[in-house]
Amino acid sequence: MPFRQLAIIIVAALGLIGLPFARAANFTKGRSVKPFTTDLKPGDYLWHPEVSPAGPVVVLVSLPDQVMYVYRNGVRIGRSTVSTGTAGHRTPTGVFTVLQKKVDHESSIYKGAKMPNMQRLTWTGIAMHAGQLPGYPASHGCVRLPEDFAAKLYTVTNLGATVIIADNKSSPINTTKPGLLFSGKTGEPETGSGGFAWTPEKSPKGPVSIIVSGADRTGYVYRNGVEIGRTAVGGVERISGTYVYSALATTDSSGRRDWISTASVGGRPPNLKDLANRVAIAPQFLADVRALITPGTTLVLSDAPVSGRTRSASGFNILTTRQGDSTP
Repeated sequence: MPFRQLAIIIVAALGLIGLPFARAANFTKGRSVKPFTTDLKPGDYLWHPEVSPAGPVVVLVSLPDQVMYVYRNGVRIGRSTVSTGTAGHRTPTGVFTVLQKKVDHESSIYKGAKMPNMQRLTWTGIAMHAGQLPGYPASHGCVRLPEDFAAKLYTVTNLGATVIIADNKSSPINTTKPGLLFSGKTGEPETGSGGFAWTPEKSPKGPVSIIVSGADRTGYVYRNGVEIGRTAVGGVERISGTYVYSALATTDSSGRRDWISTASVGGRPPNLKDLANRVAIAPQFLADVRALITPGTTLVLSDAPVSGRTRSASGFNILTTRQGDSTP
């Protein structure tokens, strides 16, 4: 069996390759349904942003269910049917961030293919946008949404918003425990591939992603897709699988920031309390990282090495966006 590689992508984007020659006239308008509707028909959606008026937005797309869930500050505010990529043009799974937004967009790959309320997830042709929903996967990789829902989603997301595309049916749950990793326990790790580097000036602003690789025994910090820091981390060798968390705007009774667990792939979720007790991170690096954590910050714990070219056999991307990619 070939070695399973899951790398760590945290800035990418989903499909700009819609149905060739699709026109807005063929798009699914969408239909708002009652809150407790369980069986959604193509084009059905629920939208209640008033239940959580503010906070970071996390989007989760379930490929098996062909459904999108939208969470704001850990509370679900929307659910919609979608149409993702066909067998020959599968929508990639992984952790992405919104790289670009355009209300009126037309594909440069398929001339005349309109993609209203486009939110780009990768520079190689993957995005979320309004389109036709026939009730099954039908796109060339993009995540198609009902027109009405695409417009509503566009109003609550910002550049850098986290988008999880999963090939399982897991859904986000609240947890405060990732905050334990940044609560102040420090120590100098013995080894690690990364040494110590902190260069925030390479990317002064943008969404922050923190990646801890058990394989590398190294922690990495990316801002707006650019690596701005890394350090050796001890005590993470037993991480099994990949787990993604997003910071919320609220804190628990002890003052630690609340987090939402947004995705998991393989293995058994780590006991974060035990992990916090054994992890060793350079004190200065820990202080630098703690200062950057804001609502929406993404944390990835993984047993995979961090490499710009690695990906699993199933296409699970977990790294930062490549430089120089063309815009479709």
